[in-house]
Amino acid sequence: MAFSLSNRSKGKLEGVHPDMVSVVERAIELTKVDFGVTYGVRTLEEQKKLYDSGRSQTMKSKHLIQEDTGKSHAVDVVAYDGSDVVWEINVYDDICDAFKQAAEEKGVAIKWGAAWSEGDIRSYPGTAEDAMMKYVDLRRSQGRRPFIDGPHFELMR
Repeated sequence: MAFSLSNRSKGKLEGVHPDMVSVVERAIELTKVDFGVTYGVRTLEEQKKLYDSGRSQTMKSKHLIQEDTGKSHAVDVVAYDGSDVVWEINVYDDICDAFKQAAEEKGVAIKWGAAWSEGDIRSYPGTAEDAMMKYVDLRRSQGRRPFIDGPHFELMR
């Protein structure tokens, strides 16, 4: 089944770097799981609120307007099953697989928020789930808790 971005999602892409927009637009055509864009550009105040609440681990978010391009370099998505929002991580693995294919086709380096240590999603030798588990294993071996942000994708620059 082919999905398309809603007008709301397209609006959330305003101010996002064109390379990221092109990957999102292609990923929605490829995905087996419908998704919408919930965040593109964030204000400093929005980022501070997320940081203070523990929902973000940085004040240097790629959602903020980046000095080098004047654009946001990140998006957050939400998965849908019909009109129901889905938060189970396995669904975001599937969305990441579509982002990986889209990034390969577009020649754009993308990092996924559930596999921070694994770099460009185009270089994952297996599935997104495999990459996420490598990240989880690494963090646990370091005695650190993994920060799984499955809905998050960002440009690597």
